[in-house]
Amino acid sequence: MSSTHHSQSSQSASSCSHRGSSCRWGGNWSAANIGAIVLGFIVWVPLGFATLLWAATGHAIDDLPRWLRDRWRQIRAFGAQAREGSDNAVFDEYQQTQHERIHEIKEEIRRRAEAFRNFRHDARRRQDQREFDEFMSTNPGHDGPRD
Repeated sequence: MSSTHHSQSSQSASSCSHRGSSCRWGGNWSAANIGAIVLGFIVWVPLGFATLLWAATGHAIDDLPRWLRDRWRQIRAFGAQAREGSDNAVFDEYQQTQHERIHEIKEEIRRRAEAFRNFRHDARRRQDQREFDEFMSTNPGHDGPRD
């Protein structure tokens, strides 16, 4: 090993703090982060990759639970806001009226479809009856119904 190579490697090592707070190539490579990454890979490989990405972006592993909790609260707050409506009572009433109107339209479409199915069934039955009657009237070997 040459002295220049040795001095370059010691210079690289000196650019990282031994506490792992930051390295020249980025990331937060503290013992806690590395331990969490290893543990993440042991538990579930995607969790290990997520933890590795978290540390590589320069975040401390201690910040991850707080960040996840904040994101979860944002998602839940957004869902609750969508269910509860707005803070404008008139708009909420309008929205409810529109939902009821849509429900009524869907119900009317369902009723009309059912009526059309019944009409088609009756029309097929009438057509079948006409064909049968025509067949019976033109059949030379049959004189009519036998009792």
